[in-house]
Amino acid sequence: MKKHLFAIAALAACGILVPTAAQAATPTVMITKVYVNSPGSDTRSKKSLDAEYIVLKNTTKKTINLSGWTVRDRSKHIYKFTSLNLGAGKSVTLHTGSGTNTSANRYWGSHNYIWNNSGDKAYLRRTTANIDTCTWKTVSSYVNC
Repeated sequence: MKKHLFAIAALAACGILVPTAAQAATPTVMITKVYVNSPGSDTRSKKSLDAEYIVLKNTTKKTINLSGWTVRDRSKHIYKFTSLNLGAGKSVTLHTGSGTNTSANRYWGSHNYIWNNSGDKAYLRRTTANIDTCTWKTVSSYVNC
């Protein structure tokens, strides 16, 4: 480990920029929040299902086409994006319930809750590679990832 740190310091001293682990690990699109426990009783009403959601943010300065990307949980519930161009720095909220898709809000169309209040893991994937994940244990309402 010390040799590795010495090599990085030597490269930096020569004016060669070396990204830190945090910089290298920032995904192009990241999960920023999961609202795992919609307010009120779990009645599976449209209002309750739409209040359970996940927020994804484009962290780049370019528009990213999310067509074919998926969001899934540990139980293998899968949402697949159709055509969606997520603008630079923009976010999209994926609601569990149903509604009209827009550039800022997408709807899973599920009649059941997706995210487990007692703990779960959200996966954002592009083809077969994980882009970002968010794991939580028991929470009151939401998780900041």
